[in-house]
Amino acid sequence: MKIVKRLLPHPIFSLVLLVVWLLLNNTLSAGHILLGSVIALVLPWATASFWADQLHLHKPGLALRFLLLVLWDITVANIQVAKLILSPHRKLRPAFVHYPLDMDNDFAITVLAATISLTPGTVSIDVSSDHRTLLVHGLDVDDEAALIAEIKSRYEAPIKEIFGC
Repeated sequence: MKIVKRLLPHPIFSLVLLVVWLLLNNTLSAGHILLGSVIALVLPWATASFWADQLHLHKPGLALRFLLLVLWDITVANIQVAKLILSPHRKLRPAFVHYPLDMDNDFAITVLAATISLTPGTVSIDVSSDHRTLLVHGLDVDDEAALIAEIKSRYEAPIKEIFGC
């Protein structure tokens, strides 16, 4: 098993690479399958030392619900940002908010920061050196405490539960 893990450190990534290669080339010829397989085996192996150790999903069902929630939030936020930008009476209240983190795992913090950045109208800027604070920029912030509470309940709490942090 250790030999397989050493030769194929990220099997799902390898499979995705092969499928994407074949879709991009729009062929199932033996040459493309062989070249795609070589790429799918060599690339993850060559980059294995750069990959961070991932947390294991403790609640995959919750992870799926969280993904659907984030996709919904992205859709709604796109509409809200479009209304803000296209409104003739734009009175944006941009703000930098220091968001206190309740988790210390780098991977979970990265997932939270990416989730915040994927949602239009907010961008995660920086994590403090002690990993206790995330600097977030909001396009239109009425109440910093309300933004912090929303991120905590809507994103951070499920991430902590999903990864068991």
